[in-house]
Order: sequence, then C-alpha cells, then structure tokens
Amino acid sequence: MKKFFKIFIWILIAVIFLGTLYFLYNKSKKNAETFTTEKPFITNIENKTVATGSVVPRKEIEIKPQVSGIIEEIYIEPGDVVMNGDLIAKVRIIPNMISLNNAEARLDQARINHEEAKLVYDRQKKIFDQGVIPVAAFQPYEIALNRAKSELNTAEDNLQLIKEGVTKKSGQTTNTLIRSTIEGMVLDVPVKEGNSVIESNTFNAGTTIAFIADMGEMIFEGTVDETEVGKIYEEMNLSLSIGAIDNQKFNSKLEYISPKGIEENGAIKFEIKAKIELKEEYFIRSGYSATAEIVLERLDSVLAINESLIEFRNDSAFIEVELEPQIFEERHVEIGLSDGINIQILEGVSIDDNIKQTIKEIENPR
Repeated sequence: MKKFFKIFIWILIAVIFLGTLYFLYNKSKKNAETFTTEKPFITNIENKTVATGSVVPRKEIEIKPQVSGIIEEIYIEPGDVVMNGDLIAKVRIIPNMISLNNAEARLDQARINHEEAKLVYDRQKKIFDQGVIPVAAFQPYEIALNRAKSELNTAEDNLQLIKEGVTKKSGQTTNTLIRSTIEGMVLDVPVKEGNSVIESNTFNAGTTIAFIADMGEMIFEGTVDETEVGKIYEEMNLSLSIGAIDNQKFNSKLEYISPKGIEENGAIKFEIKAKIELKEEYFIRSGYSATAEIVLERLDSVLAINESLIEFRNDSAFIEVELEPQIFEERHVEIGLSDGINIQILEGVSIDDNIKQTIKEIENPR
C-alpha cells in the first residue's frame, strides 16, 4: 500500500511538472499574425493651403478736427449711416491766450488808425467840397481811410476767428463743425462730449473723432507662409469661411500679395488681400475673423491610396501587395499629388491590388 501511494505521488508530480512545461511553452509561442488589406480607388485630390486673417472694409477713414478745442456736441453714433458732408460733431475752440491778446491789441490799434484816418478825411473833404484843393490832392486821404477801414475789418475777423473759429464773411463755413468726408457707416466714435481734441497738423496726427467705412465693399486680409507664397498668384479664387457665420462659404478673388515678408514667431509670413463677394442676406461686420482656403493644385479622377499605407525610405515609396492570402510582396511605387490623407499613385499598383494595411493579433487555440 505504501508503495502504491509513493508511485501515485511521483506520477502526480510528473503530471504537474509536464503541465507546467506545456503551459509555459504555449505562453512563450508568438501569436499568429494576420493582415487586413485595402484596395486603391479613384478620387479627386486637392492640395490646399489655408490663410488666416480678418474681414475689413476696403475704404475706412478717420475723421479728425481742423482746430484744437473741446467736443461740444456729437451728432452720430456707431452704426449710423452718413452721407458725404453730414455733420458729425462740433468743436468749441479754446483760444491761445497769447494769440488772443495779440489779436485784441491789433484790433485796438486798427480802430485808432481808422478813427484818425476818418478825422483827416472829414476835414479834407470839407476843403475839397469848397473847391480849395484839387482831386489829386484829396485822393490820398480817401485811400488812407479805405486802407484803415480794411485793416479794422481784418483785425475784427482775426479776433473772431481765434475766439469762435468762424468769421462774418465766411457765414456757415467754419472749421469748428466736423463733417463726414465720405458716404458710409460709422464704425466707432472714440471721443465723448467734453473731451479735448487736437487738430491734425504737420507735427501731430490729431485726435480721431470717428471711424467711417464703406461696408458695401469688404476685403479679406490675411497671411500665408513663405513655403506656399510662390504657389499663389493674383486673380486666384479663394473660398472664405467667416467665424461668425456658420456653414457658409464666400467666394473671393486674390488681389494683392505683399512683396515683403514679416516675421511671426520665427516664421516668415506674407500679407495677402482678396475681394469678397458679399451676400445680401448676411451683414458682415468689420473685424470678423476668417479663414481662406486656397487650392494650389487639383487632379480629378486619379488612382490613389491612403497615404498611411506607404512606407518612405531613402526618398522612395514602398507598399506591400498581397500575392496570395496573407502572402505579401514589397513593391516600389511612383507617387504624385497628396492632400495629406490620400496620395496619387502614378506607377507600381493597379486598382485590383490588395495592399497590406494593419496587423491584427489572433489568440492561439488552446
């Protein structure tokens, strides 16, 4: 009996040992591999580039005052449509004290000269009327009076101009009334009543009272990378997407490519401008962000495959074509245009070929 148990234990140990070896052997075996395939197909391929930028009016101007002073009244608000010559604002002049003092002194002197010339003229006129002096002797006094009167009028106008910015002779013509110089929409009024403004002159750009633009003609302003600027040209068609208007494309035509690049974050960018074909049902505001798609190349109905199926080595392209089920042959192919997803095949594969795609692991049967 003892011998039987002893043999049984040894047999049990042997079975456990052999079972462990079999388990480890199966676990160490490589899983069988199978590959899915994909066929070439006929499609259209476009090579595109994208330019980001914004939509702005083609014609936008700044209205600036011709005199320095304080904004007394503003007659417009952003969004108003104005015509050429419409009143925008009124400026109250704050005269320079030195200029004002000089003008007042000039007026006082002109009055004194006029009064003196008038006295002399009246005295000589009585003598002339009595026939004591001839016309030639009387004329200098008449001319002197006219000259003094002219100087007095000029001094009065000069003082009024310094104080009010307008003279009696000019009537309604005054540079204290700011008017629009174009027809368009008011985009912004950056000043308020009571603000001080500076006139536009040689040394100062002046204070902007209003921004006015023609919203009937909008353009796209954006940038493209230096690697693609050589592939675009004026009169190219662009497809414009505006961020604020969903699911709508606007046709546009490239009008301008900057001859000089600008460095942005280490890359050289070139400015472009394109005219937008507006749609009546959409109002496009100035400053909308936009993205323009530019088709650099396009091929219709060409043989193509997914670019992920290609292996690139040493400036050459290779694929693996199925000869028999799960038996593949590496093959060199000539490639053409790519859109980043699909790539044109010029030579090396036919539309009936199966191309190795992915690897799938299959569990071993136990």
